[in-house]
Amino acid sequence: MALSVDIQKRLGNFELQVKFETAEGMLAILGASGCGKSMTLKCIAGIETPDRGRVVLDDVVLFDSEKHINLKPQNRKVGYQFQQYALFPNMTALQNVMCGVREGNRQEKRQKALAIIDRLHLNGCENKKPSMLSGGQQQRCALARILVNEPQVLLLDEPFSALDAHLRFHTERQVENIINDFGKTVLFVSHDRDEVFRLTDKIAVMENGHLKTMGEKHEVFKDPSTIGGAILTGCKNISDAEILSPNRVFAKDWGIELSVGEIPEDFRGVGIRMHDVKLLRHNGDHQASAENAFHCKVIGEIENPFSCSIMLRPDGKEGERYILVDLNKERWNEIRSEYLDVCLPSEKILLLK
Repeated sequence: MALSVDIQKRLGNFELQVKFETAEGMLAILGASGCGKSMTLKCIAGIETPDRGRVVLDDVVLFDSEKHINLKPQNRKVGYQFQQYALFPNMTALQNVMCGVREGNRQEKRQKALAIIDRLHLNGCENKKPSMLSGGQQQRCALARILVNEPQVLLLDEPFSALDAHLRFHTERQVENIINDFGKTVLFVSHDRDEVFRLTDKIAVMENGHLKTMGEKHEVFKDPSTIGGAILTGCKNISDAEILSPNRVFAKDWGIELSVGEIPEDFRGVGIRMHDVKLLRHNGDHQASAENAFHCKVIGEIENPFSCSIMLRPDGKEGERYILVDLNKERWNEIRSEYLDVCLPSEKILLLK
């Protein structure tokens, strides 16, 4: 199954301009609220109409502005799950699923609905209304209503945002199994980088209506390419920077010079993940001679459930931001000091546009 999308849509001062292709399997679009993720799904599903462009699913043209093709949503073989599931509150789970069946008489629709309810392990919930279902059951009911028509592509709009953390993790595993059984193209949008990383192998990062980077998840997290992408993938240490020489930059917000790798065009800044900051000083052993090594003053600490984020400022520098390093609580208590020597390995520094 292959999906090709090349669309543009303007909403006031906001412009959505998205172009990508994806085949069988799941692609996640990671982006902040308001960046255009949901609008992209709605344009694919036919709920919204792009101003121009083309959407093709398995060689079937769903939308083409030049050829004036714009198939109705019910003719697109696209399953769209709304963020809040959109279940009818006064109907039972079975009735909700039956509403999704497009062909057949009432008995045939009932049999199809019961079959998908069994497949999604909702047995015993047939006569319960949505308010009587758990969050995970509501989600599976919404999925059942979509899957009962055997769509060619499944669009999931922030599918876990309505669930609490414990239920979300459990439901993710259930939905992952359902998606694997589905065996077709799945497009999944989220603002949660951990959720995206757990569920998908391929990620596209969206910023302000544009896809900035797309690829295998480990590669995207290793090199998110842009400042926005670094933020979305969880990088806490980011600084504007200027080029000093082909492999050396000045990190303005930290007030330090850094040796780096090959600097890209449109370079704007640097970043380094907390776990990539290397601690050099241990038990009073001073080792500040390594490349990109700095003697830093501890200016504060943030206690997390299982670690401490230590705020560091390079000694004698007046940068506007501190550098964070994440340490195990036991280790921090063992080496607690007013100063730490750290290294920002050049191969771990993100070079950002």
